[in-house]
Amino acid sequence: MSTEPPESAASPPARAASTPSRRTFIATTSVTGCVIAAGGLAPGSLLIGAEEAAAAETSPSSRVSLAVNGERHTVTVDNRTSLLDLLREHLGLTGSKKGCNAGACGACTVLVDGRRVNSCLTLAVRLEGADVTTVEGLAKGDQLHPLQQAFIDQDAFQCGYCTPGQIVSGVGCIQEGHTGSPEEIREWMSGNICRCGCYVKIVRAVEQATGRK
Repeated sequence: MSTEPPESAASPPARAASTPSRRTFIATTSVTGCVIAAGGLAPGSLLIGAEEAAAAETSPSSRVSLAVNGERHTVTVDNRTSLLDLLREHLGLTGSKKGCNAGACGACTVLVDGRRVNSCLTLAVRLEGADVTTVEGLAKGDQLHPLQQAFIDQDAFQCGYCTPGQIVSGVGCIQEGHTGSPEEIREWMSGNICRCGCYVKIVRAVEQATGRK
C-alpha cells in the first residue's frame, strides 16, 4: 500500500523570490521614509527644493497709480493685494473695515469711480487711474457729510464696526437714486450687515440725508 500523500494534499509551491511579501514591502517603505525624514536626501534634491520654495515666496508685483480721497498715490504691490489691504496696510486708511473678507458683510465698502464696491474682493492692480473714495474722504474739513451727521442724529450705530461701510454704501445708494422709500433703501443697502441690528435707524439716517426726514 502506497504511503505517499495524495496530490491535492501536497505543499503549495514556494513563493517566487522576486515577489516581496506584504510585510517586506511595509518594512522597506518605512525605512525609506525614515531616511528622508533624517535628511538622507542627496544635496542636489535639497537645493532644488530650496529654489522652488524661494520662487514660491517671490510673487509678481506691479505699480499702480490711483487717486484716493482726491490724493494721487503710486505704489508697488503684490498682484494679489486687495484694494482693502492697499488702503489699510499701505496708505494707513483704516476706516474701511475687514469683516468677513469674502464680500458678504459690506464693512469694507468704498466708492470706485462713484460706484459701490467691496474692497476686499477688488484687486488693487486693476484700478490703474481709478478714483477711490473711502469714509475718510466724505467730510469736507470739519464739516461732516450729511449722512455722517444723520448717523449721529439718528443714533444709527452701536458697536460702530460696520458704520464706515454702512455710511459709504448709503452715500452710494443716495447717488444712485435708490431712496424712494424705506423698503427701497433696505433693498439697496441689503449687502451691508449690522450685527447690532440698527437697521431701522440706519434707514432713518439715509432718509434724513436725502431730505425725506
